[in-house]
This record gives sequence, structure tokens and C-alpha cells, in this order.
Amino acid sequence: MSPRSASVNEEMRRRSRERLLQATVELVEEHGYEATTLADIADRAGSARGLVSYYFPGKRQLVQSAVHRLMHLELAAALEREPHTEDGRERMARAIDAILGLTQKHPKLMRTHMASILQAEGFIQCAEQQQLAALLENTVIRWGAEDPAAEYPMLRALLMGSVVALLVPGVPMPLPRLRAELFTRYGLDWDLGVPPPAGAPGAAATTRPPPRSALP
Repeated sequence: MSPRSASVNEEMRRRSRERLLQATVELVEEHGYEATTLADIADRAGSARGLVSYYFPGKRQLVQSAVHRLMHLELAAALEREPHTEDGRERMARAIDAILGLTQKHPKLMRTHMASILQAEGFIQCAEQQQLAALLENTVIRWGAEDPAAEYPMLRALLMGSVVALLVPGVPMPLPRLRAELFTRYGLDWDLGVPPPAGAPGAAATTRPPPRSALP
């Protein structure tokens, strides 16, 4: 039997890494961060325990990479869903709605992620984070930012702040209110993206679209 080509080996490594990331998302959502072990993740992914350490230096890094991958996949799907559009305002609205919606669909996972970022070791710039950053940077450019290099960190900070506000135990901010603030910041009409239903908590005060003239 001839040895596998470099491209085949690379594809196998990519798939193995993605199985570990997906297993991490599933197990943290099911059992929480503390109760999820690297051995559990390897078992769920059908991988050897040593393979986890080969790709990731520790559980915290693995979890951050797993969440960044999920965010990238959700954002990519939102931006490219039908009807496809190149309109910068619509794409910005879809990006905002994708991140806010992800927080509501996966609160335990996103709460774990934000807690990890706030630890002393901080934010991990893994390959998955770089893919997510590239999509957000491209969204900022298509929206029409005069200085994308400055606007991208602002968008990231505003989205992270909104995620935290949605997750604060006992006093979460209503999603429509946060959405309205972000849409005003970027001069987006309320009916762009995926507006929350009229009966959603906090929606009563956000029925009017923000002014289109609102700019950074």
C-alpha cells in the first residue's frame, strides 16, 4: 500500500480537529465546563486522548477555539443565506443578529466563553478566531467604514458587550433593546436582518427603525 499523500494527511488532520471542536461544543452544553474532561471530548470525537493535546495546549484553549468555530459557522451561514446580498447594511444587520441569536441559542456555551476570555490568560487568537475575525472585518468593509482597521475592534467590542449584557444572571438586557442600540450605531433600518418578533420582551420600545443617518 502506497503512503498517503500530504494533502490526504492534511485533510484527515482537519477533520479530526473539527470532530474535537464539535464534541467540545456538545459536551460543554450538556454538562458544563467543569464537568467536561478532555478524555470525555476525545471519546465523543472518537479520537485518542493524546490527539487532543497534540492540537490544543489545554481545555480552556480548546473551548475557546470550539466557540470561535461555532460563531464563524453561524456568521457565515447568516451572511450567505438566501436571498444572497452584497448590500453592506443588510450584511451588517445579519452579522449582528447572528451573534445575538447565537447567545440566545447557546447561553451556557457563550457564558463559559466570556468567562474564559475574562481570565488572566485572556483572548486566544486561534485559527478559528482568525476565520471569524476575517468575516467580521469583511462585513465592516462592505458596510462602508472609512477606517476598517479601527471600526472592526469597535464592532467586536460592542458585540462582546452585548453578549455579556444578554447573559447577566437575573438582570439580562432584552435582545431587542440591545439590537436597537447596535442598529442605531451602524445606521441600520430595523427591518434588516432578522428582526425579533413584535411580542418579544423589550420590543415594544423599539418598533421605530433607527435613523439611517446615524453613523459612527
